[in-house]
Amino acid sequence: MIDSLEDNLVDQSKEILRSLAMAKLSSRKAVYTGSFDPVTLGHLHIIERSSALYEQLIIGIGVNQEKKPLFEIEERLRLVEQVTKHLPNVSVQSFDGLAVDFVRKLGAKVMVRGVRPLTDIAGEFTMMMANRQLDAELETVFLMADEEFVHVSSSLIKQIASLGQGRSLEKFVPAEIIQPLIERVKNHRAI
Repeated sequence: MIDSLEDNLVDQSKEILRSLAMAKLSSRKAVYTGSFDPVTLGHLHIIERSSALYEQLIIGIGVNQEKKPLFEIEERLRLVEQVTKHLPNVSVQSFDGLAVDFVRKLGAKVMVRGVRPLTDIAGEFTMMMANRQLDAELETVFLMADEEFVHVSSSLIKQIASLGQGRSLEKFVPAEIIQPLIERVKNHRAI
């Protein structure tokens, strides 16, 4: 009988701890992670839509040690902050490591992912399943890119910028990004 009571008490304690852990995670706060190198109109559209769905949206700009970014992390932070300043419930931070750890550290329960039809689905689904294995309490919310942005990629934008086509870039990146992007691509070619 005492063993049964102890087992019951242990089970109740575990449930209380689990409830407390869940209470620390908020579904009112979402995190949208990516490299944002550079931030595009497609990214901005996902940010604006997400900010309308959640009380707080945190943009997490990842540092990937294996890739050589076009813009350094400080520049990406500044550029994303600049293009989201009209959204009072959006903040921008950088992170190193796994996105799922970053989201958990912030106390959020939702990861937002923008997807383009066909090109992103398989990779995003695989990442979502891996994240679920790492933390089953986090949810991934997919927002489909609007048709005007489905073809936009950072490689396309870098190619257009390398040709110095500022007017063409207006269709793909926020206006504040065009000049820094052209200058950065020009400097990369000179190296």
